[in-house]
Amino acid sequence: MSRLTRLGFIDVRRTANPVRRRVRSRGIPPALDGHEIFYTEDIGESAVMLGKALSPCTLTVGDIGSQQFAASLHGVRLRDVSLLYVDLTVAASLDIPATGPSFAVHMPTNGRAVCVSRGRSFEANTIRATVASPGLPLTMRFDHDSPQLVVRIEQEALERHLTRLLGKSLGPPIEFEPEMDLAKDAAMRWHGAIQLMHTEVFYEGSMLQSGHGIGPLEELLMSTLLLLQPSNYHAQLIRPAEQPGRRVVRAAVDYIEAHLRERVTMTDIAENVHMSVRAIQQGFREELGTSPTLYLRERRLQRAREDLTDATSADGLTVTDVAERWGFNHLGSFAVLYRKRWGESPSETLRR
Repeated sequence: MSRLTRLGFIDVRRTANPVRRRVRSRGIPPALDGHEIFYTEDIGESAVMLGKALSPCTLTVGDIGSQQFAASLHGVRLRDVSLLYVDLTVAASLDIPATGPSFAVHMPTNGRAVCVSRGRSFEANTIRATVASPGLPLTMRFDHDSPQLVVRIEQEALERHLTRLLGKSLGPPIEFEPEMDLAKDAAMRWHGAIQLMHTEVFYEGSMLQSGHGIGPLEELLMSTLLLLQPSNYHAQLIRPAEQPGRRVVRAAVDYIEAHLRERVTMTDIAENVHMSVRAIQQGFREELGTSPTLYLRERRLQRAREDLTDATSADGLTVTDVAERWGFNHLGSFAVLYRKRWGESPSETLRR
């Protein structure tokens, strides 16, 4: 819960009522059972809270259902990936005019939801999920007793990850096909990634609970979604073009990612990818619109922000520790670059 508050994901709150109407167990995933974000029997309040967790929306419940309505949301946020469990208990309609700056995979754990996306109507159920892409409308009409497990991925993070996988800047925004088949053999990789996330959140003493492995786990989830679910970039991922410039960029990016904590020069990159400095610089300009040096600095700033964001008071981490870890040896220069990139000082991020 403290992580949810610190990252500004949602205003964490519980009902102010001293006594709740008794609601039977809804099959909340064990990892989320102790992470209630809200519970309310007020339809308007529920719409506001769901709007913060998913996207601004309108929630409609029939006259009969309104008498039995009780909504709850459980969830945890790692860094750029959140695992949520939404339960409205009764038949209801959720209308999202435009999805916010995140992708969301909605997976009913019981019942069904009839979804309308981009003029297409289809059913989401326990073997078919809905994938919502930013900026697009989505309507979901839930049957009675149709809770959902939702994986939310921040748009900027997924775009950044796809850029590294492709070795080039993105053109149009990522748009996934809205229907996701969870019964096909390939979907087992998606189920496996979700189960790993659930296990890491649930078990005390896990790598995640110890503050390690957040980045690799999130990258696994993002890569799995990108490689399994059709999108406007899917063909480029599974059948990458063989342009020499792009191959150079991918090789250089891989080397940079593996040596972010070390001193890296253009000569080091050139020697390890077996290309000239000029070819690498030209490839970065053409494919990423930047230079290798600026790309390296940006990635180090991103990793520094991740460390500062994830830190807790028990870690004893300082801004100096993080700056030196990611190759910023002059604290003043690091603070200036950090504020220019993120709009706040490193110490402000650490204190949240």
